Amino acid sequence: MLYAILGTSRMEEAMVKAIVGANWGDEGKGKITDMLAEESDIVVRFQGGSNAGHTIINDYGKFALHLLPSGVFYNHITSVIGNGVALNIPYLVKELKSLTDRNVPMPKILVSDRAQIMMPYHIDFDTYEEARLAGKSFGSTKSGIAPFYSDKYAKIGFQVSELFGDENTLKEKIANVCTLKNVMLEHLYHQPLLNEEDIFNTLMEYKEMVKPYVCDTSAYLHQALKEGKKILLEGQLGSLKDPDHGIYPMVTSSSTLAPYGAIGAGIPAASITDVVTVVKAYSSAVGAGAFVSEIFGEEADELRKRGGDGGEFGATTGRPRRMGWFDAVATRYGVRMQGTTEAVSYTHLTLPTICSV
Repeated sequence: MLYAILGTSRMEEAMVKAIVGANWGDEGKGKITDMLAEESDIVVRFQGGSNAGHTIINDYGKFALHLLPSGVFYNHITSVIGNGVALNIPYLVKELKSLTDRNVPMPKILVSDRAQIMMPYHIDFDTYEEARLAGKSFGSTKSGIAPFYSDKYAKIGFQVSELFGDENTLKEKIANVCTLKNVMLEHLYHQPLLNEEDIFNTLMEYKEMVKPYVCDTSAYLHQALKEGKKILLEGQLGSLKDPDHGIYPMVTSSSTLAPYGAIGAGIPAASITDVVTVVKAYSSAVGAGAFVSEIFGEEADELRKRGGDGGEFGATTGRPRRMGWFDAVATRYGVRMQGTTEAVSYTHLTLPTICSV
């Protein structure tokens, strides 16, 4: 009776599976998502931004996806950019074009009206802060992620829905943002100040770019659950990069754990039925922070050269990844924090032996 009153159902036939990493990222989540997408209906990116990439190899070629979900190569899949994502709109448009330019059919894309927008000044502030910290920097990809999420939780970020609201209200918010940001630009970073009109014009350009894809993705996903659709939640990075449970402060700025998938997608927490936690047969990491099993020298160089898909280099930055042996302690912790329900997928097991035992 209660379900009927609330307009909900038990959704017994629906399946929501989260694909997440146990370690520092780069475990091969994109490949697992791409594989499982074949038998799914919807793939959702629920956190992070274009600061990390998932490498996919298929009949179309080799691709490094940074913002798009890994299901975009299947015609039957609807790919959703969830509200938890740092939405770099020009990057999204560029990434879509990079697919169609290589004869990949235009994927079905939906963008949450509650997603927040990565602004050019977020990237600038990220760069300025890393330069200010110098030798004590966090090893940021300079993609604007930390400033973006800082603004989101300080309530001075721009939500996609605001692009389609009252322009005067938007201009008032822009004025407030410029007042706050320009104090830091002038007195801390000694950089050019933000201009209100420039920011408004940029947002209006973004509005036209993203308009074809915007909808209430939470309502869409709730309806999909009622219809028993199979949904994949695709995470970025891994447990040890989570801001609460990772190697803080050398972490990312959004939760990398499977439970956050419900928040970043806009679905009930209880709807996540399975958590697939991906682990590599060895360890790799990008950026600073604790990395107990790290190796150096020729062994690290050889493992870096042979690992991954054409080597262990960042899909976004091209930076050589730090290399290490498989860390059972870190992996056990990462698997526990993710709430793994299925057998962990060990990727890159075909790596040739590079040292004698």
